[in-house]
Amino acid sequence: MKVEDEATLSADASIAMAAGSEGTDACGKAARKTFVLLRPFKACQRFIRFLYDWVLSWAHSRFGTVALALLSFSESSFFPIPPDVLQLALSVERPRRSFYYAAVSSVASVCGAALGWYIGYALWEVVGPVFVPAIISQANMDKVANFFSEWGFSALFVAAFTPIPFKAFTITSGIGGASLPMVLFASLIGRSARFFLMGSLVFALGPRVGRWIDKYFGWLTIALLVLLIAGFYCIKYLL
Repeated sequence: MKVEDEATLSADASIAMAAGSEGTDACGKAARKTFVLLRPFKACQRFIRFLYDWVLSWAHSRFGTVALALLSFSESSFFPIPPDVLQLALSVERPRRSFYYAAVSSVASVCGAALGWYIGYALWEVVGPVFVPAIISQANMDKVANFFSEWGFSALFVAAFTPIPFKAFTITSGIGGASLPMVLFASLIGRSARFFLMGSLVFALGPRVGRWIDKYFGWLTIALLVLLIAGFYCIKYLL
């Protein structure tokens, strides 16, 4: 009887170990699948972090203000990195100069919007074949003129104030033949509102803003990706 009990216990233990092993394998497969699904996001997050740290490095340089002006100018016409990160870093270092950095970003960005408009208005026949049809279809490009004739100011203001790729709107405003003074005025209102709002927050909160970004960088990356996808969706299907 004792031998039978020991055999039964041994069998039960074997079954439990097998079940545990199967459960562990299932968990491992699920974890690996989740890791594979998250791999593109992790890679994108690392890339954004690299760009973020690279831009922040200029905040500790004596050329920080010049870099901010160049970044704001180029982002409105061809460069992919927004100037907000560098403006934020400079403002956190010197909160009393927050509004000065906001003014630098605004003025340089409006000048860049003029370049973006000129690219679309005068240079599109040269650079257009690079984008059409590889990046955007001719059918969508044909809608640009009608879009800006009806929504030009509102579209530019929204693009200037939000993380939607602003350069796409400044270039297409030139393609659509939008008035340059209207483009500059919409850019000035939208960009000033955006940059001075951020400057006001840093002026009021100080270095806490930088610590908050570091703490929630992962969530901010997700928000940025969602906004960028939404922006490109708008460009593709609404123009």
